[in-house]
Amino acid sequence: MDRLTEGRTAAPAGIVVDRSDGAGDNVLARGREAPLEQSVPDRTDSVAVSVRGLVRRFGARTALAGVDLTIRPGDIHALLGPNGAGKTTLIRILSGLVDADDGEVAMSGAVGLVPSGDRTFYLRISGLENLIFFARLNGLRLRVARSRGLELLEQVGLAEAGRLAVGRYSHGMQKRLSVARALLVEPTVLLVDEATHDLDPEGAQRIRALVRDLAGRGAAVLWTTQRIEEIRDFADAVTFLRRGEVRFTGSVDELIARAPSRRFVIGVRNGRPDRPPSLRSLQGVLGSVATVDASPGGGDQFVLAPARDGALGTAIAALAEAGFEVTACRQEQAEIEEAFMALMTEETP
Repeated sequence: MDRLTEGRTAAPAGIVVDRSDGAGDNVLARGREAPLEQSVPDRTDSVAVSVRGLVRRFGARTALAGVDLTIRPGDIHALLGPNGAGKTTLIRILSGLVDADDGEVAMSGAVGLVPSGDRTFYLRISGLENLIFFARLNGLRLRVARSRGLELLEQVGLAEAGRLAVGRYSHGMQKRLSVARALLVEPTVLLVDEATHDLDPEGAQRIRALVRDLAGRGAAVLWTTQRIEEIRDFADAVTFLRRGEVRFTGSVDELIARAPSRRFVIGVRNGRPDRPPSLRSLQGVLGSVATVDASPGGGDQFVLAPARDGALGTAIAALAEAGFEVTACRQEQAEIEEAFMALMTEETP
């Protein structure tokens, strides 16, 4: 059988792990030399995950440089950042698969993990048999384990593939199975590393609905993704990592506010097919409402950027009133993506 992901003291990747002693929180990481310390929880404190000053180095490279993070019960906290920002390293430390060099992590209850890699299942047995195996490791009786496995296969869209060997699963199917495994014993903290990567829109939507339902029952979720736009109307909070440092923490709306002025590609006609509108004429109509530039597409397409306090509708109305026909309009880049790129290029303070 294929070997599961290893950790010195951790369970195989994806297994729900109880990180508390039953009486309260357990400090998971406090540096290599310091012993783990048991903390007595304040029952009035509504923090499910607390990360303070987390540091992890790989030789000369610093993967995490003093990361702070707080997740409350019932919240979905999105973790964004470019490749190499430290997202997966943070997930692996929280799940117990990697040690921290310094800092402190406090969590309580059962932790479910959806890892980013593929090789975390036994490939020669079926998806259902894998789920039964992991459920039994978490203390479920055989009949309950089988019933729970069948239920979750249905929920993640793998009911018809449940009896196929996992070695025949696509990458996307293994991702779905990873989500099912993480939910076998309802976790109080769910760590998700790229769950919707390589999933079709229907599959991705199904997984997000499952996670939102779990959060609605009080679980704290840390959700890493490269599908930036999916956090809109899904995540309650966002943290952006770059080069192992936290560059932003706040709500999705606060992240969007970091985006530069929105830009739209518009089609404009003036009733003369042989002579499209000029930039000068369009800008003369728009005045301070918006700026307009040539579009790479040329012809009757232009790039329009409303003023910070202006609205797209106001700009289009001004063009229509001046006799121009706006034939098309699309946003050049999603607001969240624009904010992401702005944080990517923002200089370190």
